[in-house]
Amino acid sequence: MSNSFESGLLALLPRLRRFAAGLAGNGSDGDDLCQMTIERALANREKWRGGTRLDSWVYRIMRNIRIDEARAVNRRSQTFVAEESGSSVGSDGAQEASVELSDVDAAMAKLPGEQREAVLLVMVEGYSYKEAAEIVGCPVGTLNSRLVRGRDALMAMLEENTA
Repeated sequence: MSNSFESGLLALLPRLRRFAAGLAGNGSDGDDLCQMTIERALANREKWRGGTRLDSWVYRIMRNIRIDEARAVNRRSQTFVAEESGSSVGSDGAQEASVELSDVDAAMAKLPGEQREAVLLVMVEGYSYKEAAEIVGCPVGTLNSRLVRGRDALMAMLEENTA
């Protein structure tokens, strides 16, 4: 079981990194979130029930860590400039695709956490509404509502950027 568990985690790693970067809003924080998730999953491997979906279990761990981290950040006072504020320094801006992707990332970061999770799980990761609802621990109708609001908000923000 241990070897199967570890190989399952290894196979999930690219998807976990992508989801973590989306939740965190940038790659470096996403990598930190992914690392914390893998550490917690390995430390709690005996709690995972064989025959159940490892991906859903690990996504739930990641989601809970993100919630805990967000609460901790809210309690701390900010003493440094945010990392993102220097991300565009030195950028030549010559690649349209890069700019568009940056616009999508910025719009995603502005979404409320619950909407961002729904958009990432369904539209980016390809989970069904039912699977995504199980991961975040809410009814399918609630997830659908979050997804619709998140998608509509994204579209509105992206249209503002092109206007």
